Amino acid sequence: MSQYEKLGVFYLGTENRDLDGDGRADYMLFDSRDLVTHAMIVGMTGSGKTGLGIDMIEEAAMDGIPTIVVDPKGDMGNLLLTFPDLSPKDFEPWVHPEEAEAERITVNELAAKKAEIWRKGLADSMQDGERIRVLRQNAEFALYTPGGQFGRPLSLEGMFRKPAPAAMEDAEVLQEVVSTTATSLLHLVGIKDADPVSSKEHVFLSTLIQKTWQDGYDLTIPSLIHWISQPPIKTIGVMDIDTYLPEKERTALAFRFNNLIASPAFKAFMDGEPFDIPSLLYTDKGKPKVSVLSIAHLADAERMFFVTLLLNRMIAWMRTEQGTSSLRALFYMDEVFGYFPPIANPPAKKPLLTLLKTARAYGLGIVLATQNPGDIDYKGLSNVGTWFVGRLTTERDRTRLLEGMADESIEGISRAELGKLIAGLHPRQFLLRPVRGGEPILFQTRFAMSYLAGPLTRDQVRLLVSQSGYLPQAAAPATEPTQIPVPPGPDRGFFVPEGTPEPFVPKSSEEGIPAPVPAPVPPPAAAGLTGPPIEQVSVAPQAASGIPVSYLSGTPGQTYKPTLAGYLTVYIKDDKRNISHTENVSRFTPLGGGVVPVEWDNKLDLDLA
Repeated sequence: MSQYEKLGVFYLGTENRDLDGDGRADYMLFDSRDLVTHAMIVGMTGSGKTGLGIDMIEEAAMDGIPTIVVDPKGDMGNLLLTFPDLSPKDFEPWVHPEEAEAERITVNELAAKKAEIWRKGLADSMQDGERIRVLRQNAEFALYTPGGQFGRPLSLEGMFRKPAPAAMEDAEVLQEVVSTTATSLLHLVGIKDADPVSSKEHVFLSTLIQKTWQDGYDLTIPSLIHWISQPPIKTIGVMDIDTYLPEKERTALAFRFNNLIASPAFKAFMDGEPFDIPSLLYTDKGKPKVSVLSIAHLADAERMFFVTLLLNRMIAWMRTEQGTSSLRALFYMDEVFGYFPPIANPPAKKPLLTLLKTARAYGLGIVLATQNPGDIDYKGLSNVGTWFVGRLTTERDRTRLLEGMADESIEGISRAELGKLIAGLHPRQFLLRPVRGGEPILFQTRFAMSYLAGPLTRDQVRLLVSQSGYLPQAAAPATEPTQIPVPPGPDRGFFVPEGTPEPFVPKSSEEGIPAPVPAPVPPPAAAGLTGPPIEQVSVAPQAASGIPVSYLSGTPGQTYKPTLAGYLTVYIKDDKRNISHTENVSRFTPLGGGVVPVEWDNKLDLDLA
């Protein structure tokens, strides 16, 4: 085993000193526990900032520590470009033909050149292909493209579900999740800078979200549109709802959200694997994962919306975990510019601040990176313990950085000397300000095991995802239309019969003929309905694309008819007679074939209350 291969220690490169006197630079061995107090990586374009981040994530994977990576620029997909054999044919799909043309060589020759560069670079860093093989054995790497079908799509359908009980029981956490959810939703439909206190839309939306969750229901955008149009609340504060936010304004807000879910771009967010934090951290078999969430293809508002929801889900997941002082998982964001500004408060900033303040107790390390040190909130970064500073050539960036960092943690060097040192750093050279204080450490990053190909194109992402063994999920089977949950109460009610079976949707055979289904048990009270028999079928009825279909196959002696079910809550109130009574009524009636298809006189009463 190499001298640097130690559990709990990240091999990040070599220091610019020889303390042990062996005639060579010391290994830069970073205690992974220090990441529990979070880290910041700063450096201009070309400083090696992305390479350092990839080194850090690789070392975490070697130790079995999972990482969720937010990739706004498209570089971090390089984590999946690991080639244990270091063969030119492995590099060939990822080299740039333009580079080969500029060098007047073939693509094959360029691939061979890159393979040799990586072989030599790894050897100079005391690494080889076998270490890459161990990396791939210790963790699974996945590249997700939320809102894009060219990679592994993620479905946001469950992102508004009710938070875990631990978060629901913490009033402060619940209020924060509600507020940031409302902010991100409004931001997505074009209402930016909605103040949680002064914005009527924000207060109204927050009230709806909190009520839905506290009543025990998950939130969906269709149900949100319904609530906006027909609020389940009568007052906000001491004002009635129509005075606080008139119907005309509520309708306009509902139209914004309706336009959102009707757009093809947003529909892409509803397809894919379930968005679940534990499944991003571990496989079904418990193997640690490095999940790269690429959002480079999204518009700015969509990026902010996605990152905000992700951060909220990270907080909710974190609250369900037991406290620990060791590093349990990493959250890495490759470019924080725009999400953590010094003055404005975009939707993602508040949950990110919460993570920086509280994640330490749960063993969740936050690592942020930026090439724009002049435009981040250093006051908010006061909880960051470790700083990695790469080359910064502009005086403004250096001044802003040094003002933001805590002076007492930079010992043995003046600010002027430090600024001069930062300006003169070479690519892949970084200055480490340790969390425990002391003099800063100058080091050079090791060679990344991953091939740093730069931002990946959509075609490259498709190829990479297919090579990783991922098989796109088949279209989800048709289900019944989503029902909007309405908590029972004096204003309205929603009742579902207990024991109602789930619809059976058969799988299609290879020839495209629906497979036969077993004979079902007759539904309750079907025999009580009268009317002419209908044709029995054993194949799925034909319907236009997108229309949910479920059916029961006909069997001898059984007849199934289309039936309309009605559930009604009647609320009777008479203050003069001191009467207040709620009655639930349920009716079933067959659909006829005449001019009037529904005849409620031909009904079957069911007691489903």
